[in-house]
Amino acid sequence: MRKMHALLLSSLLVVSACTPVFDNREEVIQETKDEKNNQSAIIPNYNMSEQDYRMILTESSPKVSSARAVTTNQMGNRMDIDEFESGLRRHSKEYFDPEKYFFQPGQYLDGDTLLTWLGRDGNVPVEEDQDPEEVEDGLNPELNEDEATEEDFRQSPRYISNIIEQNYLVRKAENKVELSGITIGISLRTVYNFTVEGQSLSEDHSTEELLKKGKGYAGEILERIRKREELNDVPVVFALYEEEEASSKVPGKFLSKTYVKGSDMTINGWDNIKEKHVLFPSNEAEEDHFDDSQIFTDFRKEVSDYFPNFVGMIANGFYVNNELREVSIEIPIQFQSESEVVGFTQYVYSLVNEMFADHYHVQVNIHSMDEPESLIVKKAGEQEPFVHVYE
Repeated sequence: MRKMHALLLSSLLVVSACTPVFDNREEVIQETKDEKNNQSAIIPNYNMSEQDYRMILTESSPKVSSARAVTTNQMGNRMDIDEFESGLRRHSKEYFDPEKYFFQPGQYLDGDTLLTWLGRDGNVPVEEDQDPEEVEDGLNPELNEDEATEEDFRQSPRYISNIIEQNYLVRKAENKVELSGITIGISLRTVYNFTVEGQSLSEDHSTEELLKKGKGYAGEILERIRKREELNDVPVVFALYEEEEASSKVPGKFLSKTYVKGSDMTINGWDNIKEKHVLFPSNEAEEDHFDDSQIFTDFRKEVSDYFPNFVGMIANGFYVNNELREVSIEIPIQFQSESEVVGFTQYVYSLVNEMFADHYHVQVNIHSMDEPESLIVKKAGEQEPFVHVYE
């Protein structure tokens, strides 16, 4: 991994000192309904910002999700994986205040459970001594894929691509924390890919269709988790996510969310989420966000005037309620020397300072040959960007 240091554009301050040791964590007991399963955990005394959750840790490392592999294996677009997980935390803050709640990756729905739910209805055999109503089957429509025709696949597509569980805990006593909220994310496929007789085919799904299906699946998942003793009275947030196709250069978007009180067994209503990611340059950006698109075009031209041989530039604009909140710009360039990196970074720094407004977050990643060269970050409301150069 390459070392990062701050590039100061006017002066350089070097500070050398011994590093003191601080008491930056506290041990607690994570309580469950079964006292035999109570376990030790660690809470960091500090978080990175007031908007971040403090994470519950084990003795040696952060507690990973019991179904982590399901997420990485079920979603085809890396940007969807990142946005799905971070977006769930972002939307959870409306219900679980980071000042009061601690975060932990999901611990109650394991990988086998979620893989079963992501399968098709009828894919779990019922044993002779089992009640069919107690068997948790796949949530996607029933279909024998080995014998299905193209029309069968189109009539019964797999809508759900992924399910994520996140846990939110509160302190109940000086040294005890317990689960006080769950967020369940349901990711739905914009494009369903399938194969018939060796031919690769696809079926597109509209946002309206995904919303209808996703709300139905959320109701079924709520019934299932309420049957679990440890989750039968815990508040639950559901969020529906529309996944982008694998080749997309921007992630998908959240569509709707709802909050279910700990005592409720049904979902009473949903709140629409109006946010999206927009690629610059693109026809969508040109048509729907012309002013922002023009700024990016002008910025791109200024960069090319300084460095005519740069190989391209794209940006991802994140909009909430049709207002730009964040833009992330990727600049891939092949440099010949460190001085070129420093000079180019200083130039881009000045462009960011002059051309972009203060009411949204700007991040510029400059890299060559898939390795980072420098980073420029201008946070919303701040006048001067931060700059880092990798060495």
